[in-house]
Amino acid sequence: MTKDLGFDTLQVHAGTEPDPATGARQVPIYQTTAYVFRDADHAAALFNLQEVGYIYSRLTNPTVGALANRIAALEGGAGAVCTSSGHAAQIMALYPLMGPGLNIIASTRLYGGTYTQFTQVFKRFGWSAKFVDFDDPQAVADAIDDNTRAIFCESIANPAGVPTDIDAIAKVANDAGLPLVVDNTSATPYLCKPIEHGATLVIHSTTKYLTGNGTVTGGAIVDSGTFDWSASGKFPSLSEPEPAYHGINFHEALGGMAYTFYSIAVGLRDLGMTMNPQGAHYTLMGIETLSLRMQKHVENAQKIAEWLEADPRIEAVSYAGLASSPYNERAKRVYPKGAGALFTVTLKGGYDACVGVVNNLELFSHVANLGDTRSLIIHSASTTHRQLSSEQRAAAGAGDNVVRLSIGIEDADDLIADLDQALSKATG
Repeated sequence: MTKDLGFDTLQVHAGTEPDPATGARQVPIYQTTAYVFRDADHAAALFNLQEVGYIYSRLTNPTVGALANRIAALEGGAGAVCTSSGHAAQIMALYPLMGPGLNIIASTRLYGGTYTQFTQVFKRFGWSAKFVDFDDPQAVADAIDDNTRAIFCESIANPAGVPTDIDAIAKVANDAGLPLVVDNTSATPYLCKPIEHGATLVIHSTTKYLTGNGTVTGGAIVDSGTFDWSASGKFPSLSEPEPAYHGINFHEALGGMAYTFYSIAVGLRDLGMTMNPQGAHYTLMGIETLSLRMQKHVENAQKIAEWLEADPRIEAVSYAGLASSPYNERAKRVYPKGAGALFTVTLKGGYDACVGVVNNLELFSHVANLGDTRSLIIHSASTTHRQLSSEQRAAAGAGDNVVRLSIGIEDADDLIADLDQALSKATG
């Protein structure tokens, strides 16, 4: 039934139904660690993956499960798994695919924390990442070697708001027989459904736009259910007997749901990156208004970016919704409902002007977050991207003279007035 429903209906109804015990219309918070089995055979069937149900809340929980099903429906995926944060989702997404000595191909345009995770934390697993400009699909293809197991990018890159041509990168991944993993946090499925453009896996920091109110952290992984994990022999955790789960061949036994069940039965069990049911409840409520919020986010971002571009105190605005942007045509093609609400602004006054603007804003909040209903600002070079070299920051769009804006759903004229007064104070 959900395949025939529109986005606005799915964001309210998908994955949920009235509570069978009480008739409660809103999804209850199932604040429990464990679940009583009917009998010994029932318990065995659950552990053997012969029956779907609840065992222990590190693995599955009804509130968290409802959220996973809703996100999967919105993204057009076969299944989804929720995690404790977006960073947890990244590790969880790659865990079934990777092993010591293996690598991924990643975009140079990534959130600074993701870059650090890929360059530093990966080393402890024996994994590595090669960073390539994804504006050049041939360079992506050329970087692939026998040890490559995935291609990774952000749909709308943080911080500069650069849109990725997912179709072009998906073709490279498909030609190489590799899964494409797309972080869709900044776009959300309202602006883009990467699976429709050829992505294998979609990940989210649900902390951001999906929840939308800055209350809880969380992450999600959505599986398209279409990748053939057995075709190349490169993904033994999914295509061969898995010693970590009494020798089951997940792909053979579960087909299109192999990746999702592996991520629950092995990934969540062993890594423990579990979302809590209260957090899931907040995100479920947030998603109910996702389309309404995203429309306002995009409308405000467009108006504010145009005002900033025309201001003589501004050197440049990196927003794909602007007609002057080199990514404008791509944004119209891949993200027809809008180029998102995240972008960067380069100030003529350099570093000092950036600090001055940040310190003098009144409506904008200076925080290390994005995707809130409130408008946010941060100087990425000294915060979220501080651990990168100056060259790496420049490649990511986070130079010393750049601030990142996450435009909220307030009155756009009020936000413009706030930026105007802060710019006046910062630039004299």
